[in-house]
Amino acid sequence: MSVYEFQAKTIDGGSSSLSEHRGKVLLIVNVASQCGFTTQYKGLESLYERYEQDGFAVLGFPCNQFGSQEPGPEAQIKSFCETSFGVKFPMFAKIDVNGPQTHPLYAYLKKAKPGLFGSTKIRWNFTKFLIDRQGNPVKRYAPSRKPEAIESDIQRLLAENAFAGVSGD
Repeated sequence: MSVYEFQAKTIDGGSSSLSEHRGKVLLIVNVASQCGFTTQYKGLESLYERYEQDGFAVLGFPCNQFGSQEPGPEAQIKSFCETSFGVKFPMFAKIDVNGPQTHPLYAYLKKAKPGLFGSTKIRWNFTKFLIDRQGNPVKRYAPSRKPEAIESDIQRLLAENAFAGVSGD
């Protein structure tokens, strides 16, 4: 199983298969517009712009489960992200990341990369999952971990995967 087996509704209301990102290193993040960590959008967009041409993408999944910090509709979320932080990375419709309505992608991510002490819950907005080019979750980061603090992990994964399958003949 990999993240490529999941579908999600885009922030514009369309349907998207994560297989559209096959072969890329991904950073999947549950986001919110009214959170203390919302300024991380700037760092996420910076990483996206810097490494997109190398096969990297950030995928943002708005969630309103933590202090009701994402109360607006998708159009409002999209507008806020674009005007406040210049977000161009792919954004999706609001989802649940915990509880009975957990999006299947997040059920998979939480099981593949549990949190502290093996917890399968997402603790807050801006929890991040790093995914390799084969669609496998390789690392989970706490909400407080700033995007720029994980840049070296992204670089390493991009470099490791850049030469996968290349023979020395």
